[in-house]
Amino acid sequence: MLSDNVRAELAAALAQAERSRVAMSPMTDTYADIDVVDAYEIQLLNIRQRVAEGARVVGHKVGLSSEAMQKMMNVDEPDYGHLLDDMQVFEDKPVLTSKYLLPRVEVEVGFVLADDLPGAGCTEDDVLAATAAFAPAIELIDTRVTNWQVKLCDTIADNASSAGWVLGKERVSPKDIDIRNIDAVLKCNGEVLGEGRSDAVLGNPVTAVAWLARKVDQFGVRLKAGDVVLPGACMRAFDAKPGDDFVAEFAGLGSVHLSFA
Repeated sequence: MLSDNVRAELAAALAQAERSRVAMSPMTDTYADIDVVDAYEIQLLNIRQRVAEGARVVGHKVGLSSEAMQKMMNVDEPDYGHLLDDMQVFEDKPVLTSKYLLPRVEVEVGFVLADDLPGAGCTEDDVLAATAAFAPAIELIDTRVTNWQVKLCDTIADNASSAGWVLGKERVSPKDIDIRNIDAVLKCNGEVLGEGRSDAVLGNPVTAVAWLARKVDQFGVRLKAGDVVLPGACMRAFDAKPGDDFVAEFAGLGSVHLSFA
């Protein structure tokens, strides 16, 4: 467990790394005693600062919720981060790669909530009842830590490596599609990069959202009506570089597009 002063110093270092686009060394190398609570408190310090400066929390993301991503990041449990309005990217506007350090894209089935979710006792039935629609999504992830050399506490503190998000135009009611059985294909510049399925996310993305609602409740946070929730990736993440034009296609759910300049 770290002191409040050390947490504040690490939060400031992460914020500076994001502003300057100069990565910092892994916190877990310097502070071997950092734990998950420390990491979430560091994340929240920076989120509160961003909100104080005018940003709005518009949703949350679950990270590392698939076996593929956990292996890639060398961790063994999910994490979560916040989605802010100023992190949103758009299908019709290329992302400037120079704004990020080591950007990657993830393919996800997004949730748009119609109602608030309960906290500690949240169930999968609660999630389905509160979900207005599913949407095709790409999350833009990035790391403010050197060369993605992150352990669980590094990525948690770094807002679960979240950097941006975009939803496609389609909206499909939970009543009209089996969320556990959505095939996804990611193409870059017309070539297939990866294929996956929605049940890569803890067997069911709804399970990930229920986990998230219970987890954030421990830190005084709730998932609210109107929020966007990204439950985790259907396949591993892929690096993004200038000139890349990504399209994620979902069976029964439409597609979403994101390009980089």
